[in-house]
Amino acid sequence: MPRKIVSGEHATLAVLDVSGRLTPGVTVEFSNGDTLNTDTTGRAMFVAPLNAEKIYAAIQGRAGRVASTILTSMQSPSATQEVTLAPRVASLSDRFEFMGHGFCGDADANHVLIHGLPGLVLASSPAYLAVLPPAELQPGPAQVQVTCGQKSSPAFTVVFLSLELEAGNAALAPGEHRKLTVRVKGTNTKVSLEARNLAPEVADLRDGTQVRAVSTGGADNVASFELVGKQRGNFVISIRLVAPLGAPRN
Repeated sequence: MPRKIVSGEHATLAVLDVSGRLTPGVTVEFSNGDTLNTDTTGRAMFVAPLNAEKIYAAIQGRAGRVASTILTSMQSPSATQEVTLAPRVASLSDRFEFMGHGFCGDADANHVLIHGLPGLVLASSPAYLAVLPPAELQPGPAQVQVTCGQKSSPAFTVVFLSLELEAGNAALAPGEHRKLTVRVKGTNTKVSLEARNLAPEVADLRDGTQVRAVSTGGADNVASFELVGKQRGNFVISIRLVAPLGAPRN
């Protein structure tokens, strides 16, 4: 769901499964009573409400919801395009987002080139884009160029990282402690990572179900987490990069 949408303007949301794949045929319910279904691409376009400050969306029958802030047209000028907030680093295997104004509410009407390769726009509004990097992209800095129709904004640079989890293939035994190592490629700078436990019946992540760690930095840039087995089985851990948005870097 776009974090920001513009009153009366089109926006596109996307539904992803636990593996990050777009999911068609999912019913999404809004806090204003509207519902819609994702199309064959796993996305759906809608029109932002006219008279609310926030709207919430949830997958039908599932707990949890996400919020969008509704801007007025005065807060999001449409005549020009500008990226005002973007991450310094992003994961090659996950979506990254940026904000500004002058984007297209129809996701496919936006064109985002990353190191000259097309990214896939998952969710969009005139004030927000969420983009999946191209599969061919290699770790390291890359220029990102955004256009919507005749509008474009200055290119900005994002450092794209690969995150490689090293955890061993053997099933986890009850009471076993196992170190999980995430190897970061693409930067020597310290980065923040978050591990999320998707199989809490099999194991516990030490310090909670969602745990953050900062990588070591340097040529061997790694971060570590620890699992403790509860019952024999295969654990499922999701690792994501925590990257705050700031002024784009050219």
